Amino acid sequence: MGDFAFRITPNIILGSYTLSRLPQQVMEWGTRFMIIADPVLNEFGTIQKITQSFADRKIEHFVFSEISEGNTSQLAKRALALAKEAHIHGIIAIGGSKALNIGRIVAAFFNEVHDFNNFVDGALPTTSPIPCICVPTIFSTPFIFTNEIPIKDSRNNQLKLMKVQNNLCKLVLVDPNLMLTLTQNQKSTIAIEVMSMAIEAYLSQKANFFSDMFVEKGLELLAYALDGSPSLDITTPEEILLAQAGIMISLASASSSLGLSSLLAMTINSRYQINKSLVSSILLSYSLEDAANFKRMQIEKLSHIMRVVPKEVTGPEAVKMFIDNIRQRIAKANLPTRLKDLQLSMEQLSLVAEDAGQIDIITKLPRSMSTDDIFDFIKNAY
Repeated sequence: MGDFAFRITPNIILGSYTLSRLPQQVMEWGTRFMIIADPVLNEFGTIQKITQSFADRKIEHFVFSEISEGNTSQLAKRALALAKEAHIHGIIAIGGSKALNIGRIVAAFFNEVHDFNNFVDGALPTTSPIPCICVPTIFSTPFIFTNEIPIKDSRNNQLKLMKVQNNLCKLVLVDPNLMLTLTQNQKSTIAIEVMSMAIEAYLSQKANFFSDMFVEKGLELLAYALDGSPSLDITTPEEILLAQAGIMISLASASSSLGLSSLLAMTINSRYQINKSLVSSILLSYSLEDAANFKRMQIEKLSHIMRVVPKEVTGPEAVKMFIDNIRQRIAKANLPTRLKDLQLSMEQLSLVAEDAGQIDIITKLPRSMSTDDIFDFIKNAY
């Protein structure tokens, strides 16, 4: 086995009401910031609280929340132009994956002078980034711990993974209270997506002792959040357990890899603007069925960690019970169970298979897969 090297670049602060410490934290990196925010946070007064606390401390700032179209290259260019015009010192990205991705892109390419599309096409940044502080409001954020950012190429609607600097994100501030803004349906969908990310990291060809450790503990916490504790020992609120599980599983994913469900979810989202958490939840059980032929022992172990299969049940029966449990969770949350439920045609999904085959994640799956293999998988889940 080769040497294992892993670097966690950002500091992580996790705890209730940590958002109130944001102004104090950001002053380390400057006094003029662009806040890239999920627009839904305006409805809960979150942005107003932040801007008021910044004003009280004489921190200059402006808010950019026009991100409803998602993290497209066109939107990224618009945000970059605004940031450069304002001569900011840093970026604060608060919200879900759209806000976090656009925020990191602006920070990464703020000092670049070349055409932005060159970087969308794979060119590496040649300048230093400006500081970026990420405040996630969801509990599935693997990319903030990597040197990659997913983006939709506005020229052709294809998913691209942009390469950025290793030291891009300076701080990840996780306040579980922000997750109270999620609806129960959103929470259920994202929880299944996080479970999918954990399983993908565990079964990936890039899995290692570090990622395995985080997956196992992360899924244990996720099970407590979703199903409660078998004893009265665990009294931690659900949103804190979800936040802790999400950070651990995101770190696991960053040191291992995402898998086929996440890859297809991102490519479908880029092509057809369908929620990636929803797609990922549909594909999880099919991914497990595909992997069961050659990763059975790992799947069996995870089924016991999540306490959905009794310890005495092993082998194919344990795997089947685990997959059945996931499908029961999806049914309980009233989520769709097949790709055809998303009103997509096989012709549309054939483009998705081609897109997925061009993303580097394809080399890190539990087994080697060609574009034809991906299309066969899609047909099975259709």
